[in-house]
Amino acid sequence: MTRGLGPLPTRPAITPLECGGTTFHWGARTYVMGIVNVTDDSFSGDGLLDPTEAVARGLYLAANGADILDVGGESTRPGATPLLPSEERRRVLPVIAELRRHVTIPISVDTYRAEVADAALEAGAAIVNDVWGFRRDPDLAGVVARHCAVAVAMHNRAAAAVQEESVGGYFRSVEYDDVVAQVCADLTNSIETLTASGVPHDRIIVDPGIGFGKTPAQNLELLARLDELLSLERPILVGTSRKSVIGVTLGLPPDQRIEGTAATVALAIRQGADVVRVHDLPTMARVARMTDAVVRTWMDATG
Repeated sequence: MTRGLGPLPTRPAITPLECGGTTFHWGARTYVMGIVNVTDDSFSGDGLLDPTEAVARGLYLAANGADILDVGGESTRPGATPLLPSEERRRVLPVIAELRRHVTIPISVDTYRAEVADAALEAGAAIVNDVWGFRRDPDLAGVVARHCAVAVAMHNRAAAAVQEESVGGYFRSVEYDDVVAQVCADLTNSIETLTASGVPHDRIIVDPGIGFGKTPAQNLELLARLDELLSLERPILVGTSRKSVIGVTLGLPPDQRIEGTAATVALAIRQGADVVRVHDLPTMARVARMTDAVVRTWMDATG
């Protein structure tokens, strides 16, 4: 008789990471990245343009289970209008600077622009989270290296988005021969770009880019096969929170996707995720802790 959930994916040994006053011991537990959207057009409906409200949101997340705060000034939803760099800086810099005064956990800036990242790192951020995997702005990797910051390289692919009133924007048709193999290959290129610019290998985190340049079916396949990204030998960050793949699967708008998010967070952890990027705290921190109790404590102990 088969017992348990089957064997856990084999995790490579990854050196602990010192970042922003925190030591991340990869594999010991799942870390939670809380989202602070300083925008007026976030797909999730939680954007806050007022810096005071955005800071309050960050403080709430830090007090309710976040291990990292991810501050972004430009919506990355499918079909969003890009900002001028000056406007992006105007939105995120005061929020990062004020949060740095009040929290001891690392702050990440969600940007693909070198000039925004440079200013944000000066203001107190310690991580640059680039949704284009350091493949759009050729100067960005060098900024990370110069500041001795941590890089989160996310997979993405330019594609035409569709908009549906009930679920929002998503990608209906994107061609991949093998979505997981291509994600691994592209993330390998991102890692090589970063290391060639002077970013140490052990200061790089990878993100498969759920919801970015992939159809709902491809997103589900990527989540199911997430353990294949362990071959990159880097910590894995996964962001499924309120994403369109949940909306399309369940036929629900963003504000009704908490159960779908919880399911994908638990499955991502089971398949090897080290960090989960979420909106809904403390709920998702509890999901992560409960999942860890099964897949990192009980299953590790029983082999």
